[in-house]
Amino acid sequence: MSVLPAGTLASTVLDSYNARVKDLQCDMAELRARQLRATAACGAAMFLLVALLILGIHGSVALPIAATIALMGSFWAVRESLGTRKKSVELAKRLSFYERGIARMEDCWRGNGSTGLDYARDNHLYQAGLGILGEGSLFELLSTTRSSVGAERLAAFLLDPPLITEATARQDAVKELRNAIALREEIALLGKYQFQNCEGRHLREWLDLPMLKVHPIVSVFLFFSSAISLILGFCGFVTILTWMQIAPLLIPLLVAQAGISLAFMARVRLHLKMLSVLGSDVLILRQGVGLMERQDCRCIKLRNLVDRARNKHAGATIHKLERLVRSIERRGDLILGGFSLWLAGGTQLVLAVERWRAVHQREFEEWLDAWAEFEALNAVAGYAFEHPDHAFPELCDGGARFEAEGLCHPLLLRNGGVGNDVALNDSTAFYVVSGSNMAGKSTFLRAMGLNAILAGTGAPVRAVNARMSAFNVCASIAITDSLLEGKSKFLAEVERLRESISATEEDRPVLFLIDEILSGTNSRDRKVAAEAVICALVEGGALGALSTHDLALTKIAENPKLRGMNLHMQSENPEQPLDFDYRLKKGILRQTNALAIVKMMGIAIK
Repeated sequence: MSVLPAGTLASTVLDSYNARVKDLQCDMAELRARQLRATAACGAAMFLLVALLILGIHGSVALPIAATIALMGSFWAVRESLGTRKKSVELAKRLSFYERGIARMEDCWRGNGSTGLDYARDNHLYQAGLGILGEGSLFELLSTTRSSVGAERLAAFLLDPPLITEATARQDAVKELRNAIALREEIALLGKYQFQNCEGRHLREWLDLPMLKVHPIVSVFLFFSSAISLILGFCGFVTILTWMQIAPLLIPLLVAQAGISLAFMARVRLHLKMLSVLGSDVLILRQGVGLMERQDCRCIKLRNLVDRARNKHAGATIHKLERLVRSIERRGDLILGGFSLWLAGGTQLVLAVERWRAVHQREFEEWLDAWAEFEALNAVAGYAFEHPDHAFPELCDGGARFEAEGLCHPLLLRNGGVGNDVALNDSTAFYVVSGSNMAGKSTFLRAMGLNAILAGTGAPVRAVNARMSAFNVCASIAITDSLLEGKSKFLAEVERLRESISATEEDRPVLFLIDEILSGTNSRDRKVAAEAVICALVEGGALGALSTHDLALTKIAENPKLRGMNLHMQSENPEQPLDFDYRLKKGILRQTNALAIVKMMGIAIK
C-alpha cells in the first residue's frame, strides 16, 4: 500500500498553464494599447476634419485633399478598433480556458462549473451514491465541454456502463487526444460569444417537428412571384413605370403570396419559432464539425468520427443551414421585416430549411452525434492531461477483475488521499470492510466505484497501476427515505439490492458497493439476509465490497464458498479515536471508537 504522490508531472502541467496565461495577458495588454492608439487616431482624424472644414470656409485650397486624408484616417481607426475588439473577445476566451484549468489544478474547481444535474436520472444504480452529478461531483471535474450536446454525452459516459470493446476504444481515443491542448483551446473558442451554446434539446425538438411538405410548384411560384414583385417595386421607385401601370400586375401577385402564406401560417409560425432560437446552436455545431474535419487521427474510434463528418462535407452543408437560420433571425429587423412581409420571406425561408432537412436530416443527426462524442472524449482527455500521475488501467475481458495498487478517491485533493491496494478476482470476490466511525470505509467504497466509472469513460484512474473489467457499477450508498413514494430507507435499499442482483444477468460484470447493508433490521436477520444477497451477487459473477459496523456480518466472509475477505479500518491510538491513517488492514475490527468520541464531546458515560 502507498500514498499516491502529488507528482512533479502535475506541477509541470500547472507551470505550462501559468506560462500560457502570462503570454495571453501580454497579448491582451498589447491589444489594449492598440485600441488606445486607434481611439486616439480616430479622435485626431475627426479633430483634423473639423478644423479643415472651419478653414475651408475661408477658401483653403488643400481642403479636398486634406479632408480625404482625414476621412481615410478615420476609417482606418474605426476598422482597427473593431478588429482589436474582436481579437479581445478571442483572447478573453483563451484566458478563461486556461484560468479554469489552473483552478482545477489547484483544487479550486468545486462549485464553479456545471453540475450536470440537468442530466440526472431517477433511480439510477450509482448516480447519487457515488456523487456522479452535482456540486463537487465527478461530472463537474470532467466537464470542460463547450456545448451542451458534449456535456450531455459526457454525462452519458458517466451514467451508462459500456461494454469492454467501447471502453477500450474510448481509452485509445483519450490517449491520442491527451496532449492535444491546442485542440481543446480551439474548442473553447467556438461561437461568437462565451455565453452561446449548442443545445441538443433545441436541435432535437426541431428535428422532431413533422416535415412541412408542399408541392414543389408552391416554392417555385413564391420565388418567381417575389422576384417579379421586387422588380416591379424597383421600377415604381425609380419611376421607370408608374404605380398605376404596376398595380394590375403587383396586386394579384401579392394577393396570391398572401393566400399561400395564410394557408401554411400555423405550421410556418411553429417552424419559425423553433428556428429563431437555433442560430448559436447551428453556429457552434458548424464550427465544431469543421474543426473535427481538419483533424488527422490515428485510432479507429476518432478516425470513424472524423470520417462521418469529412466524407459528407458536413461543415459546408451545415453552413447552408446556418445561413438560412440567420436569415430567419434577421426578419426581426425593422427594414428587413418589411421586405420579408412583402416577399413572403418567412414562408420561403421555412420551405428552404425543410428542403435542406429532407435531404440532410439523417446526416445532420449523425454529425450532431459525432460532435457530441468527439467533444466528450476531448473533455476526458483534458482530465487525463491534468492528472499525469494517474494510470490508465489495463482493461480485461473475460472474468470479472478489479485489481489496483494505491487506489484513491479521484475527487479528494491532489495532495490528500491515501491509496489502498485492491485485488478482487477469481480468488477473492468481495471485501467485508469493518471499521470505526469516520475511518474512511464509505470513501473507500466510493473510490472503487468512481475509478471504475473513470475506466469506463476511457480516463486514467487514480492509482499507481490497475487492471479491471468494464463494470456495471451498483452502489447502495447513502440510500434515504422517500416520503413522496412512501418508501422507507430499508425498502429503498432492498429494491436497490434486488436491482443489483438483476444486473448480474446482463452482458457485463457487476461491481457492487454496499454501505451498511440492511441497517434497518436486527443483527440476526440482517446477517442472514445480507449473506443471501452476497451469495446471489457472487454466484452471478459480481465482485465488490460492503462496509459495516456490525461485526456479526464479518462471518459472511468466512464462508469459503463465497470467497470473501475481512478487512478493517481503525485508529491505532485509543486516546485519539479520530486519528485515522485511512489504510485497509487485514482481519476484523477489534476495537470501536463510538464511546471514545462521545467522551470527547464531553458527555459522561456511566
